[in-house]
Amino acid sequence: MKQPNHDNSTSKSSLIFGELGTLVTRLAQNDLELKEAQRIRYEVFCKEFSAREKTKSDIQFEQEKHDLICDHLLVLENNNQKSAKTIGTQRFLVKSACDKHLQFRSQSEFDLEALAAKHPEKRFMELGRSCILEEYRSKRTMELMWQGTWFYAIQNKVDVMTGCASFYAKSSEEIEPALGFLSTLGSNDPQWQVTPSAKNAIPIKQFAHLIKEPKKAIRNLPPLIKGYLRLGAFFSDTVVIDEDFGTIDIAVILPVKNINPRYLRFYGTQATKHRKVD
Repeated sequence: MKQPNHDNSTSKSSLIFGELGTLVTRLAQNDLELKEAQRIRYEVFCKEFSAREKTKSDIQFEQEKHDLICDHLLVLENNNQKSAKTIGTQRFLVKSACDKHLQFRSQSEFDLEALAAKHPEKRFMELGRSCILEEYRSKRTMELMWQGTWFYAIQNKVDVMTGCASFYAKSSEEIEPALGFLSTLGSNDPQWQVTPSAKNAIPIKQFAHLIKEPKKAIRNLPPLIKGYLRLGAFFSDTVVIDEDFGTIDIAVILPVKNINPRYLRFYGTQATKHRKVD
């Protein structure tokens, strides 16, 4: 796995990105902790949501090649590190357009490389494999995961967060009102528009006329998409069917300068909300 960017003299407590009650968030520090993240992903994506990822069922880890070049955020229950239980995870890949040896994981669905090329001076962070065990899927757990994400973004001088967010649906017909609502949230600036790279992309403007109850459409959005929406993200004007995962994916683009000031005030411009500062 990618080695987290830490100085060996750094104290253990300073590696913690945030604490909330008995929950702690930080990066995975070794291969055993990476395996824990992959086990959680298997529990959520493969067992709970029946993803058809190319993973042998007897292994019970959801893993793929990008794991080795990414950092992995963990959310742990109980701040006693010897007995902490991993309950959530998210994966980070930071790159700019000039990093030709790295490629976004979502590139197979959306042309994020072309988006980055429009902004060669900016650092992009791709967020992926975000999941929380069902029994811990609460507002406070999500809040701490965003705390860790924001702290990591600050530490890595990230300008744009991006990636894919998913609907667990077999066809676009199941989620037409939600797609119609999201079709109104794309960027009008061509510099922030992203085109699909997959052949099975579906334009979502065709569902715009189905928005009769916007508030109901928002309520029915997956929690991760709701979170991006509240932060001020743009969404692609197409979705892509991910046959391996059994999901319908939409690209998310969140320039840091566009983050809703309400959330910057809540978490702090230096992500101090749930972090002990000396």
